Amino acid sequence: MTLVVDAGLLVTMANRRDPLMPIVDRNLREESGGLILPAAVSAEVDYLVRQPLGRAAGRAFLCELADGKFRVECLHAHEYAFILQYDEQYANLDVGLADLSVVALAYRFRTRRVLTFGERHFRVLRPLDGGSFVLLPRDDA
Repeated sequence: MTLVVDAGLLVTMANRRDPLMPIVDRNLREESGGLILPAAVSAEVDYLVRQPLGRAAGRAFLCELADGKFRVECLHAHEYAFILQYDEQYANLDVGLADLSVVALAYRFRTRRVLTFGERHFRVLRPLDGGSFVLLPRDDA
């Protein structure tokens, strides 16, 4: 199955001292399907990793991207219409492009599985085709 990856968990992976790192590592290692990383999320991760952890951590993330650990996907022009609609529909959450790109790519890849710590947003946001998201690692427990 396909899994769309959000930023928080990748930031956790960059910090080897983070107590949640083993949980995230297990989810990434045990995933048998594709790991989809929205391009907007990759930029967010790069920024969030480099600020507190420095250039070496940022380069380690770039190496993972270059090695093909994640399938980095850009949004198509028509998907921005979904994002604009959801930005209005969920205005009270002020979700932002990165998380909304997760929603759009989950729809494109026909999955509801999201690897995220962002439960505040993803428990409220609904997949474009209805239902609810399965949020890993929480829903895996």
